[in-house]
Amino acid sequence: MGNVSEWKRSHYIILSEIIKDELSEAEELKGGKKFEIGNTISHVTLQRFFENDYQDKTHSDLRFLKTLDKICIFLGYRDLNDYTLSVKKRNQEKKETGSHEFLTQLVYDYCATTFEFYKHFPTHKPEIFKNLVFDGSPFLERTSQFSKELCDRDFQLVTKNNRSNYEVFDIHLVTDEPDKKILESQEFWNLLFKAGETGEEHFVNQLNTQIYFIRRIDNVWKIWDNYNPDAGRLNRKVELL
Repeated sequence: MGNVSEWKRSHYIILSEIIKDELSEAEELKGGKKFEIGNTISHVTLQRFFENDYQDKTHSDLRFLKTLDKICIFLGYRDLNDYTLSVKKRNQEKKETGSHEFLTQLVYDYCATTFEFYKHFPTHKPEIFKNLVFDGSPFLERTSQFSKELCDRDFQLVTKNNRSNYEVFDIHLVTDEPDKKILESQEFWNLLFKAGETGEEHFVNQLNTQIYFIRRIDNVWKIWDNYNPDAGRLNRKVELL
């Protein structure tokens, strides 16, 4: 297939032929299932699939599900259900063992959830963190306190024209113990809040190193605490105004 950064029509044609050859010999398509879902995928369908050129309503379409079935069989699974169960099992194993991949994703998910949390302002919804941060943890208590103060001042996040954004990079493991992991990340947060009826603008523009303390309690890994050198800075700035 060649080592190329961007596939062209010819690549999808070749892949379509490879899939056809493989599925023609697949045990899973012996008998009636071959006639039910077929054993070919056109290059046009493959290109649309890999370029994600589908509408949301298409995802439950029978033809689309049949295509997923055939791709999963080509990849060595019995069908789409077998693939789904296999992924769930692998993800559960990663959660239980606290793999580096799982922990890194936990930090990414926390940051994405934090951004969504800000979007709800001035509605205060700390419960949005329940799958990522332990209840009763010092981190959740601190975060809830700082954010509640801003919500009480009617702060609202401005997202129009990408005025608010963030980036997380260079996540790496610092401490690796059976029931405790410490991860360090570089984070850039560029946020614009407007307050109350006056629309007074408050900016957050910070690049810093954050440290996440992650624990395993009752065989569940979640964030227990976090060191952010800029935590509460916006609150202190507002108090001085």
